[in-house]
Amino acid sequence: MRAFRVAYDGRPYHGFQRQPDVPTVEDAILDACRSLGLCASDDVPTGYAAAGRTDAGVSALAQTVAFECPDWCTPRALNAELPGTVRAWAAADVSDDFHARHHPVRREYVYDLHAPADSVDDDLAAAVFDELRGEHDFHNLTPDDEGTVRTLDGEMWRDGDFLLFRIESKGFARELVRRVVSLVRAIATGSAPMEKLDRVFSSEHLQGPDGVPPAPPTPLALTAVDYPGVEFDVDPEAAESARLAFDERALADRIGWRVGARIRDGISER
Repeated sequence: MRAFRVAYDGRPYHGFQRQPDVPTVEDAILDACRSLGLCASDDVPTGYAAAGRTDAGVSALAQTVAFECPDWCTPRALNAELPGTVRAWAAADVSDDFHARHHPVRREYVYDLHAPADSVDDDLAAAVFDELRGEHDFHNLTPDDEGTVRTLDGEMWRDGDFLLFRIESKGFARELVRRVVSLVRAIATGSAPMEKLDRVFSSEHLQGPDGVPPAPPTPLALTAVDYPGVEFDVDPEAAESARLAFDERALADRIGWRVGARIRDGISER
């Protein structure tokens, strides 16, 4: 059994988990496995599992997939069949009973919230985030009906016009990170009172306008998945391929921002 670290740009995909009739990251990975002869058509490799099911638009640095494969199946071999938006970059040999989804002891996400300092109260944001850390029943911050009691940790800091949230837990309920960020933003901008926290943590089910919607998915990335006793070896060639692919993404985003800003400024001058 071998586990692979996989990075991807989530924007072109309808989430990680495969779905009928729409492109997903898992489809890309399984298509690569079939092209390499690791499984039959419409099947998955023996022992296949993934660490997480990121939502549509969410990206990853350290998504982890594992399955049985021969020694020649390296990250660079997978990359030969993967699209440029999905890159394997490290691998580890693991035991036959390893399960990528069930065995992590820690998962970590980072969210880049665009929040200029003149639009939010940073101290209030930090106070709200601190209240959300620890063990709570987050049933009002996820669409899940089960598994809503979670223990969160992490930190929040400012980087220019952005507030960055690093949030970690052994496991996450659906949309939990995005709704945590949404709640912090609502209170820190004054659009919701601090008392909103008490209602979120109460047994009352908040719905409609009283609920907490998820923040947008594209600023979110799965940045770490840790397993006990598992050390991943970086494949230098595959890692360089991934670095170049995401450098191109960053450049395209910068170019897009400049073009958008030019059009905006041109309209403002007319």
